Amino acid sequence: MNDQGLYYADYLQLDRLLQAQQPESGKRGGAEAHDEMLFIITHQAYELWFKQILHELKSVLDLFASVPMDERKLGIIVARLERVVAIQKLINQQIGILETMTPLDFLDFRNELIPASGFQSAQFREIELRLGLRARLAPTAFSRLAADDRDRLQRIARETSLFEHIDAWLARTPFLEFEGFNFWESYRQAVAVMLETDRRSILGNPLLSSAETAQQLAELESTRRTFDRLFEPDGFRMLREQGVFQLSQASVLSALFINLYRDEPILHLPFRLLTHLMDLDEQLTAWRSGHALMVQRMLGGKIGTGGTSGHDYLRRTVEKKRIFADLYNLSTFLIPRSALPVLPSRLRRHLGFSFTGEPRV
Repeated sequence: MNDQGLYYADYLQLDRLLQAQQPESGKRGGAEAHDEMLFIITHQAYELWFKQILHELKSVLDLFASVPMDERKLGIIVARLERVVAIQKLINQQIGILETMTPLDFLDFRNELIPASGFQSAQFREIELRLGLRARLAPTAFSRLAADDRDRLQRIARETSLFEHIDAWLARTPFLEFEGFNFWESYRQAVAVMLETDRRSILGNPLLSSAETAQQLAELESTRRTFDRLFEPDGFRMLREQGVFQLSQASVLSALFINLYRDEPILHLPFRLLTHLMDLDEQLTAWRSGHALMVQRMLGGKIGTGGTSGHDYLRRTVEKKRIFADLYNLSTFLIPRSALPVLPSRLRRHLGFSFTGEPRV
């Protein structure tokens, strides 16, 4: 601070920030590896963006945690998750910058990094926990972290995650039962009509051979059984055991309702929220996949600096660590708009924006 006000470099603490790149190569008498500076800056940028993601996530979790939740804050939640997704897209592009470094360039300083590894990013582990990955983390997930980081993450693991907040929020969705209208039963009847129409279409198709007809009828019966599992408690339990859903049955029903009737004005924001959760999961999966490919490009089959099996380990974690895959799996149970149960007129008014006051003269 000086007499002329706040100075740009002071506000950003550039003196500290620009001195925070200290390559390990060259410290013991050898030549400094040129590309180590790129490696350090890229990973420091990752950590800065992780900090911003956590800043947004913690605010979203606080808004969900308020009892009762103020639904007027839903627009803020949607906007902040949209920002997280935008940051993720930028982070994913940074892998391309790292890939301007060749495998031989990396080998110039790789041994200097051991045993440091991206697995020791406490901020990334915190993001995973706050999103809801706790149940799918290996018992050794925090083993390579310093004691203070490990203790802090274990405390965070006991807090309510975004996935858990979403599960509870969806389960509270109103309108599924309204003045004699029951969405669950109406939807089930619509599915039965749709499947029967498909059956008649198959039987009436003169272009199909008897074998093709039998095959398509068998596939239709399989589809029917899948829908039946959605409706029955034991069947839904089977879907959970198969990993199709982690959400509760009530939450899946609500998410289905929001997706099917998303054109109703009051459901616009809930639909955008679910869409951003899918975007977030997609970008996180893309980051894991891109990271695995980059490691294979740099190391081939070598062990990673953190002692794991490098590319093979990362590749195996890509699908296993999906957080909001439930929302993707809902597509199995969507039906065409033309087959949707018609909502009662009073319910549609509740789902819309209406003005009932007298017009001014």
